[in-house]
Amino acid sequence: MAEVKHSRKACAVNPLKMSQPIGAALAFLGMDQALPLLHGSQGCTAFGLVLFVKHFRETIPLQTTAMNEVTTILGGLENVEQALVNIHKRAAPALVGLISTGITEAKGDDVDGFLQLIRQKHPELADMEVVFVSTPDFAGAFQDGWGKAVLRMVETIAKPSNVRRPWQVNILPGCHLTPGDIEEVKEMVEAFGLTPVVLPDLSGSMDGHIPETFLPTTLGGTRLDELRSMGESAYTLVIGEQGRAAAAKLKDIAGVPYTVFDRLTGLKPCDDFLALLSRIANTEVPPRFKRQRSQLLDAMLDGHFHFGKKKVAVAAEPDLLYALTTFLTEMGAEIQVAVTSTESPLLNRVPADEVLIGDLEDFEQGAVGADLLITHAHGRQAAARLGIPFWRSGLPTFDRLGAAHKVSVGYRGTRNLIFEVGNVFIENLHEAVPDDFRPTAEPAASCGTGCAHGAAAVACH
Repeated sequence: MAEVKHSRKACAVNPLKMSQPIGAALAFLGMDQALPLLHGSQGCTAFGLVLFVKHFRETIPLQTTAMNEVTTILGGLENVEQALVNIHKRAAPALVGLISTGITEAKGDDVDGFLQLIRQKHPELADMEVVFVSTPDFAGAFQDGWGKAVLRMVETIAKPSNVRRPWQVNILPGCHLTPGDIEEVKEMVEAFGLTPVVLPDLSGSMDGHIPETFLPTTLGGTRLDELRSMGESAYTLVIGEQGRAAAAKLKDIAGVPYTVFDRLTGLKPCDDFLALLSRIANTEVPPRFKRQRSQLLDAMLDGHFHFGKKKVAVAAEPDLLYALTTFLTEMGAEIQVAVTSTESPLLNRVPADEVLIGDLEDFEQGAVGADLLITHAHGRQAAARLGIPFWRSGLPTFDRLGAAHKVSVGYRGTRNLIFEVGNVFIENLHEAVPDDFRPTAEPAASCGTGCAHGAAAVACH
């Protein structure tokens, strides 16, 4: 069991943590015809916009209530009202995710009260769902914001039902899953003849497809009618601890049972996931997964020679940290340092002596002498200074292509992860060279046959 510690520095240096509002915004970006609206200053929204554009390399619809010094002090009712009216008139989204920020949380705006007044004054907004989520920058981190947004969507939109669809299954993925990961999970569920309802579904909106037409909102993702029907599903599958609260709320609302998978990277969690799908669908596991499992076992055998006793430093959001560190130790590596951004029940189970809630400076100091660094793209400076190989994982990854399409879940994703990380170890392998084969600076000598060779030559004639 890991001991969880907090960094006691007065400030963050090269922060690992990203804020709650950005996590909530990404959750709303997984909804179809949605528009995240950050209730705060223009700079708060601009930061998130740049982050997402650099990572996904796509058009990102984000709006702001554009609070300034005066409106922050007097209250943001007029700003929220004007923003919603303009958004409805120009974009007509099906859903607006209204997300608070540090500046409006510090002021204490009663946004729920604002929305009641605005709806009374503007009945034309009745066809536009507005979900407010409280996400102060000064508390929590990225995955906390994602989890809160999903919880609020379930609370606000999901409906109780006396109908039960035995073929429909809810999927609540964590923010650490890429669009490629979510697509892999959906394919696994569909292989059993089940229909997945994913909340939110980044694989439909942030997967890098080219739309046939321009829309000022998200294009693809979870539809509102799908969200409303989640209470009719037979089961809810949660991937990551951050989705537990939303699944529990859906069970309270509609009685849908749920199971939380702390990860889907690795052999046993994939076995458990497929076994549960088999029970829900009342059918055998399709043969293709048995072959994929066999391929994963072979990859584990091939890779364990290169992972064994390697010292790895990992910095990531809690759910991603747990998935990566557990995978690495199962392959024979050792976790030298583990750094994360926020509290989570999973942290005590991380396979390391200590988990530090800190920043990338703490990560760099603890990683001296490691064989590999793993974190998002902001860890590249630490890797360069330490001269240690670096493998990017998490958001943002802005200096590599295809970050949204990487897959590390399921049998195939775990196999790919073994190959990717194992190849980094192989590339930086330094073998001992016998003294007899090491080149020297001795002058060339004659062997008596007229040729010249250096002392480093292995053979001559």
